[in-house]
Amino acid sequence: MVRTYLKKVIAGIQTGNYETATAAYNAAVPVIDRMADKGIIHKNKAARHKSRLNTAILALKAA
Repeated sequence: MVRTYLKKVIAGIQTGNYETATAAYNAAVPVIDRMADKGIIHKNKAARHKSRLNTAILALKAA
């Protein structure tokens, strides 16, 4: 489930559409956090994913 949401965010970033990427990111964050809370992924890995995706989205906005 996490990988599906991550792929949606990455697809939005690759298209260069800021609004689509932001909407996908906002949908992915609760899923990533939930998986970290359940122990499916480590909390640091969840934070790393969110940070890298957010950085890429902000770079889209700046460009």
